[in-house]
Amino acid sequence: MFEVGDSIVYPMQGTGIIKSIEEKEFLGKKRSYYIIKMLTGNMEIMIPVDKISDSNVRLISDVSTLEKVLRKFHERQSNSLESLNSKQRQQMNMKKIKSGSLQETAEVVIDLILLNKKKPLNSSEKQMLDKAQRFLIDEISLIKEITTDEAEDLLQSKVD
Repeated sequence: MFEVGDSIVYPMQGTGIIKSIEEKEFLGKKRSYYIIKMLTGNMEIMIPVDKISDSNVRLISDVSTLEKVLRKFHERQSNSLESLNSKQRQQMNMKKIKSGSLQETAEVVIDLILLNKKKPLNSSEKQMLDKAQRFLIDEISLIKEITTDEAEDLLQSKVD
């Protein structure tokens, strides 16, 4: 499914690169594992090859998909989160982020930014916005082959 050197997105963890595919033995059973070097947090993750589809790990998006997603920031379409209570918003946004989808992560960022302009976000919504922005910035930097600072500036220019 993935090859060594592939840039990936691991939902709720961030972006990484498949460093190797190794055979490991645990509890007397040999399995192949993807060894993923996460780009933030200086962490390596091992995921069994036969369980990778359950984890929602995906290749990073392409440039055209990114451009479509970034256009959404100009359109400023909100999914009317303000009609939901904070617990419902939290659940919906968490589901979107857990999907690992670039589109859905961007929707969380857009919705929370727009909501924040109407009323202050609570602390958990602020944390969710920060996390979603970080995931988005990391993927932008890989797709565009730019630094995370440049990706953050690009995203900020779309938000303003």
